[in-house]
Amino acid sequence: MMSSAMFRTVRLSPPLRLRNRRHSSSISALYAAFKDPSSPFHLPPGTPGPESPDTPSTHANLSTLARESPSRMEALEEAKETLLQKGFDPQSFWEQRIVWGDQDPFQHVNNVRYIRFFESARIKWMMSLGEELGGPTRAEAMIKGNGVSLILKSIDVQFRRPVTFPDTLLIGYRPVPPASGHTDVATFHVAASAYSLSQKAFVAHTKEALVWYDYDALKKCHPGERALETLWGRVREP
Repeated sequence: MMSSAMFRTVRLSPPLRLRNRRHSSSISALYAAFKDPSSPFHLPPGTPGPESPDTPSTHANLSTLARESPSRMEALEEAKETLLQKGFDPQSFWEQRIVWGDQDPFQHVNNVRYIRFFESARIKWMMSLGEELGGPTRAEAMIKGNGVSLILKSIDVQFRRPVTFPDTLLIGYRPVPPASGHTDVATFHVAASAYSLSQKAFVAHTKEALVWYDYDALKKCHPGERALETLWGRVREP
């Protein structure tokens, strides 16, 4: 015999099509109210809607970057002066903010991160060469592999000090004049260093081989005398 407990009242939800119709009808009504000049919800064409009650203050810090403080700006200027004294090209200077996720379980910035940090500075430097050679169009071609640009052949990183969050690194590049007897015009070397604003010291150095490369022909090439003059014109005496 079935007990009365087995009989339960089940409330069925309206069919999905009906629910969609109701939802769509409420949206249509709201849209019509926006278009109706007599409605309090009316928005004339081209007029922005009301601000959200949660709109942040214009002074809010909305980025993940550290706040700009006078002491940080002084540290940045000191870092730039240090790199300039070492002969680094100011057009390559790249500020790399350290974020929490750059650290690994050893509680310092993971070694592989530095490869990306140096890459960002190198790309900025490449674009500055392109700007000098042919303006924004040439700079864009340089980083998109159109025509003659640069390609990384090798990179050797020397780690000097561990870096932890929060910090900012200033990275600079400089071309290294070729040794006497160097005959491969397509290949040249650069040096780069990362300087910690919080430690006021260099934390990593690289030695890299770059190659002038024709991306259309897919082979290394002579970049032309003007490109070579532009490159070696960036050499600064430490």
